[in-house]
Amino acid sequence: MGFFITMFICNLLIPLIMLVGGYFMYKKPPKEINSVVGYRTKMSKKNKDTWEFAHIYCGRLWLKLGIALVIPTVIVQIPFVHSNDNVIGNMTLIVEMIQLVVLLCSIIPVEQALKKAFDENGVRR
Repeated sequence: MGFFITMFICNLLIPLIMLVGGYFMYKKPPKEINSVVGYRTKMSKKNKDTWEFAHIYCGRLWLKLGIALVIPTVIVQIPFVHSNDNVIGNMTLIVEMIQLVVLLCSIIPVEQALKKAFDENGVRR
């Protein structure tokens, strides 16, 4: 049971990071463009306007995706409560890989929104 609880907590890490990170990107984005903290892509770092737009957009998206991931993550794990460690470990791997794909694919709509709102030089359309 201890292994299940540990894996349960591990499976909730990505959705919780998305919720917390999304909140801070949306409500309190980094004030200065930097290469350490925040949503950092070539387009988002063009200027202050693109930087703020990307953080607000990505923050909202991560909040929605974080909530959307928490619910199925919990539901998927319930049937595995009394399974052996190998089954729980494999289930954890599958769940976390799906979560990671969702996290990485969140870049696509943010970049599309940036390209729609700004030209290639970062000037708002």
